Amino acid sequence: MLTAIIDYESGNLHSAEKAFQKMALETGAGEVRVTDDPDVVARADRIVLPGDGAFPACASALRNSGCFEAMIEAVETRGRPFLGICVGMQLMARVGHEYAETPGLGWIDGEVEVIAPTDKTLKVPHMGWNDLVIDNPHPVLDGIATGEHAYFVHSYQMRLNDPAQRVAHVDYGGDVTAIVARDTMIGLQFHPEKSAGAGLRMIANFLTWQP
Repeated sequence: MLTAIIDYESGNLHSAEKAFQKMALETGAGEVRVTDDPDVVARADRIVLPGDGAFPACASALRNSGCFEAMIEAVETRGRPFLGICVGMQLMARVGHEYAETPGLGWIDGEVEVIAPTDKTLKVPHMGWNDLVIDNPHPVLDGIATGEHAYFVHSYQMRLNDPAQRVAHVDYGGDVTAIVARDTMIGLQFHPEKSAGAGLRMIANFLTWQP
């Protein structure tokens, strides 16, 4: 079993790599590898797409990485489990509106827009710990309940057209999408590798998920 964390120069992947390797060892989920090799991505049993930065830059870097087509083949055609993290989750949407309208992967029926809290004392970016509110059950949330903490750093959020695809949200002057999912795909707006026990539990659940 191989889990590929795609490296398309979208941020420092060291902490994510260590967290996934730790939970793979604990669950017997096989090898975790950070890679920019399309051949490795194409044959991986699970795909993780991280992302830090602006939606257009990340979308362009992913498409130019050589891994884009391999990821599409693995996830869309072969049905391999996929996890998007932070901007990696946002890229699952149909379109992003950060700086310029930019197409996403179209895996989730939603659009990425700036966070606009109704409470004007709340700052953007949404940064720090927040409590998850579970909207729909999902195997990757096994053992995770409403009230668990997750660590966020983002200025944009995904607004969904299909409520069934929203697994969890947080309150930040209004609902902010935290987790989305469809078929073999799931996305986390927060950083699970920085979200203490709850985040590690979700990583372990993803590594052992059998859709």
